[in-house]
Amino acid sequence: MQINMGNITRDTGLLFAKPRMSVTQRADGAVLLESPHILEDYGRCIGDDLERWARLEPERLFLQERDATGQWTGLTYAQALTQVHRIAAWLLKDGRSGPDHPVVVLSDNSIEHALLMLACLHVGIPYSALSPAYSLVSQDHAKLKTLITLLDPGLIYVADPVRYAAALASIRDLHTAPLVISGYSIPSVGQPASASSPDMLPFADLLSYADDEAVADAYAQVGPDTVAKILFTSGSTGDPKGVINTQRMLCAPQQGLAQLWPFMKDSPPILLDWLPWNHTFGGNHNFNLILKNGGTLYLDSGKPMPGMFDASLRNLQDVSPSLYLNVPRAFDMLVPALRADRELRRKFFSRLQIIFYAAAALPQTLWDALIELSTEELGHPVPMVTSWGSTETAPLATHCNYQAARSGVIGLPIPGVQLKLLPNGEKLEVRVKGPNVTPGYYKQPELTQTAFDDDGFYRIGDAVRFVDSDQPELGLLFDGRVAEDFKLSSGTWVNTGKLRVGGIEALAPIVQDIVITGHDRDFVGFLIFPNAAACRQLAGLAPDTPMTDVVSHPVVRSHIEKGMMAMKRNWAGTSNYPQRAIVMTDAPSVDGNEITDKGYINQAAVLRRRAQLVDRIHAAVPDADVIALS
Repeated sequence: MQINMGNITRDTGLLFAKPRMSVTQRADGAVLLESPHILEDYGRCIGDDLERWARLEPERLFLQERDATGQWTGLTYAQALTQVHRIAAWLLKDGRSGPDHPVVVLSDNSIEHALLMLACLHVGIPYSALSPAYSLVSQDHAKLKTLITLLDPGLIYVADPVRYAAALASIRDLHTAPLVISGYSIPSVGQPASASSPDMLPFADLLSYADDEAVADAYAQVGPDTVAKILFTSGSTGDPKGVINTQRMLCAPQQGLAQLWPFMKDSPPILLDWLPWNHTFGGNHNFNLILKNGGTLYLDSGKPMPGMFDASLRNLQDVSPSLYLNVPRAFDMLVPALRADRELRRKFFSRLQIIFYAAAALPQTLWDALIELSTEELGHPVPMVTSWGSTETAPLATHCNYQAARSGVIGLPIPGVQLKLLPNGEKLEVRVKGPNVTPGYYKQPELTQTAFDDDGFYRIGDAVRFVDSDQPELGLLFDGRVAEDFKLSSGTWVNTGKLRVGGIEALAPIVQDIVITGHDRDFVGFLIFPNAAACRQLAGLAPDTPMTDVVSHPVVRSHIEKGMMAMKRNWAGTSNYPQRAIVMTDAPSVDGNEITDKGYINQAAVLRRRAQLVDRIHAAVPDADVIALS
């Protein structure tokens, strides 16, 4: 297959397996989709990959992070395996962690975090990483307390007990687990009780014990159905749910991906990544991709957030990735930097084979910009692909193992996965079955029972459509969440996913995200989360200008109104453009469940918490803060 972008053509046959899909029309109206590529043997557990690479390539770099002096440091595959065996031996000897008492991690990604995770997976102890935002951003720690009570951990790891002091204090009476800390001396009696514990020990203690026979015995008992992780959903459509991840779920999608990306067999991936391991994208897709293919993972200390992305850019000056996998918000911040810094652009593209976006739709403007930049630098475009799935599918269900013609194409079912399409209102609802799908929710049997249909397909709640129904091999387009779409008072359906992406593109670059209003109302409205830095730059304002002055500035309001007018001209029909909008001054709330770690907005939660703003948008006579088309 070839990429054809204008005058630039590049053969991608050496990168990807041939895109293929089988389509079966059932008598009951359902459409079944699956890959003709047969899923090959995927092994019994994720620990097999660590054992294999430690044997085949013991000196190859596996994990790298910056130390206190800013230098990159880390472990080879052989060193990692040795430490994993020691930590596993300590956990088995301690005896407090096991199937009913998972090891819980509260902190961000780190090498210690990775070693503890791998040790759990090696000997069949469930591991659960919780969003650091529940400890550090939340004011009431309500979610943290709920999840600790549900999990009843056998051990808790937190890198910095002082930074996490308030969170640790909030859960002190909810567990009896020892607290493992890193890089800090155990607090003395004179320090605040919130930063101490009667059973606190440094991470180094976990490396102080060895019992190869006990580890080997436990490792031999781990199989495809062994519970590996309990990962909590991001809460983008409701409260977080504990998704049981088996060893099979971790192994099968990676084998399918290896068959679709055969180039990784001869070109072990190099990845700079920040995505949190408490989410399936970072913890299952990205981390396990490196482990499966014997690659090197550089832990990115930056994040696509104001004031934090500079660290990612500095890291990209040191690390030239062969794969770049990220969320759309990161690409929104990366593109201006690549345009402004020629040396960064050279380094970034120097050995890049794939650009991969996921977690949310990539606006077409960013897609076009990345194609343009890679072509300018290399003489050909770097393939841009994505996949689709959820925490419950670990996460790969579909993959775009070819260069699509536009953003939003989620590809075809990966080997071993079957999709079922069903008409649902104006859309095609999609459901999933395969070895990548969860057996259910942790200690929530009622949720498990309703999560699957009578054929055993997981009800993921998303909708898709064919790029071209006459050419199904061209793949599927993500068509939004079934539950997020709504009707106007006229009975016209509003496709929130399509409208959100279109709005972000039309109002670029000053909009960070958009929530769609108008359920049972006469017209569509936008609740806008602004890109504060871009707004200030557009209006020529100082960096410390208050947000109330930023969003009310005539230049900012005029830019938004022009974008809304462009949508009205280009997209016929009242359901396809906003008639009114409000630009909000405050960021989405973590405690209010408005935003996930990856920056994905929970539309329902925003509409619920900001109902007064919705009423103002749809008032008979809008107030002065509302931007309204005449």
